[in-house]
Amino acid sequence: MARAQAESVIRRIIREIAQECAGKGETVSETLVAFMVKATVLDPRNHFNVDRTLTKQDVQELMRVCVDKLMEQGSPALDTIKMQVFFDMNYTSRREYLEEHHRVLLSRLASLSREITDSRLRTRDDLEALYRRIVTYVLLRSGLGSATNINTVREVTAALQSIFPQSELATFMTLSKADKEQHLSELTMIVTGIRLFNKDCRKGGEEIDDLPGILNEAIPAMVGDMEKELQQTLRSAWKYTSVLEKAADSKFGATLGMDVAALMKQALYNLRQHEALLRIILADALLCAKQVETLQTDFTNRLGLLKTTVHAKTAVPTLQVFPLFTALAKLWVGFQDEMVLLNVLNMTMLSLRPFLSAQEHLLSPEQLDTLLEGTPVKSDEERLKESSENKIKPTEYKNQEWFLPETTANFDQLPIQYKGVCGYTLIEKDGLLLPGNPQVGLLKHKDKYYSFSSKEAACGFANEPERFVEAVMEKAKRCPELIQLLELHQQFACITPYSQMQSGERLLVKPISKCDSSTQTDTHLLESNIVKSYEWNEWELRRKAIQLANIRRTVTHSMQTDLSHMRRSNVTQTYPPRDAGCQAKRDAKSNVPKPAVFLAGLRGQKPGGPKTLNLTPSVYE
Repeated sequence: MARAQAESVIRRIIREIAQECAGKGETVSETLVAFMVKATVLDPRNHFNVDRTLTKQDVQELMRVCVDKLMEQGSPALDTIKMQVFFDMNYTSRREYLEEHHRVLLSRLASLSREITDSRLRTRDDLEALYRRIVTYVLLRSGLGSATNINTVREVTAALQSIFPQSELATFMTLSKADKEQHLSELTMIVTGIRLFNKDCRKGGEEIDDLPGILNEAIPAMVGDMEKELQQTLRSAWKYTSVLEKAADSKFGATLGMDVAALMKQALYNLRQHEALLRIILADALLCAKQVETLQTDFTNRLGLLKTTVHAKTAVPTLQVFPLFTALAKLWVGFQDEMVLLNVLNMTMLSLRPFLSAQEHLLSPEQLDTLLEGTPVKSDEERLKESSENKIKPTEYKNQEWFLPETTANFDQLPIQYKGVCGYTLIEKDGLLLPGNPQVGLLKHKDKYYSFSSKEAACGFANEPERFVEAVMEKAKRCPELIQLLELHQQFACITPYSQMQSGERLLVKPISKCDSSTQTDTHLLESNIVKSYEWNEWELRRKAIQLANIRRTVTHSMQTDLSHMRRSNVTQTYPPRDAGCQAKRDAKSNVPKPAVFLAGLRGQKPGGPKTLNLTPSVYE
């Protein structure tokens, strides 16, 4: 069966369960229904064996059980699961939430930004309308005041004109869309910095709230409320723990009754889950307080630097002062982010309170005090203090690996299983949650660390670690709220719903999550097939399509004359010889007289015959 087909069947079952619950007046999310389906299948009491074939009766029974559980009234276990699902769906990290918050803010201004970047100026009225849009965009994006307040609009306009007059709109319109958006962002930061500086100098900013002062008042008040609610939850958890301890160690358990004891354990799980979530929210609130303190210091320093830079100066270079305004605006954005985060944390804390209703109506404070008569209520700190005196001696357990704070570096950073809860007590006292004490010693078993509430619990767990690990998993199958509370996701990650309403298929599939394997891959399994004519650019494809369309409508004509018939034109390209020369050795010479020797007496016969006449001049002449 295809996995996609099986998943579609699961989604249909989830939708049908949600619709049936909605028909009975209970609105549930698909995430909650999906968790309940998985928890129902895992619970061995429902007899959904993972190796049994899935039939139509199985599906109907699964839907019936899930609807009954989701429609339970006054169930602390259901409230705990709803609390876990709500927190997982609505709580994110600081970075993710701030990114989403900024994305939402930009999406709200997307239409105004598009009007600015896509506008075309034709008249002077268009120019003025565009400048007004830019003013509105800068004001809304900064979040400092309302666009309906005329004084605020005038202040923003004056600040914008000082750095971006209307005469520069022509240059602004020549930019690309991305450059325009970047320019608008830079203008917003600079104008925000100018307005904040003017507010500090008492020259404007009447609608700008004093965020540092508001945060300084809001954070201590919010942290105080969280700590007060946390202490109230802890006191109730300590009382339930003492009652369950008393029921497990004496005949008081028979008097209390199994049903009441089971509900009290569910109430204890509900309180412990609320405590864990409150601690997460409180840690984020304290982180906000540290961040605000850092921002205030930087903001004060930036204001002082700005005052020093522009003090008693008629003109300051933009390259010197604009970065200071931008940095000031970024710090203010940090204040705004912390304000938003605090509101989210406060709303999350308030949203968790309705999930305690079943636990609060289970026993009144007077009934709980009656059950506690003669039993001291110990806090978690008192239990840890009592058990810290008796520690494990690693030498007594040669086959086990123990870690103690005195002999282990970074002891506090070790990841403890079950979120610090003692697994031995959880099994031996039938679901009682007691915090483990790392000071007693941490047992390392299969690369996992376990803490215990006492030395006796540590010794009992160390004797049979596998039995207790399996028992904790079985306990979580019967109480699915423990999967999230004890962080047992990895133990149950190998079991995922994978059903189909046909015979011959299994209800659950256990895929292999880890295995040792090796493969060998050929370097070039297939011959490369690179298409040279492939084109991914849309505009290039359009150009080629237009070109082909034009060619289809074009007719080519040609003709041949008598002079060209059976002839062809030959063209030859030649390269003339290149004149080359070289410079050789220079020959020197001297100029001597030219010899001039004549014969005299040839015409006339004189006595003696012809004579030689030498008329060569002398060399020295």
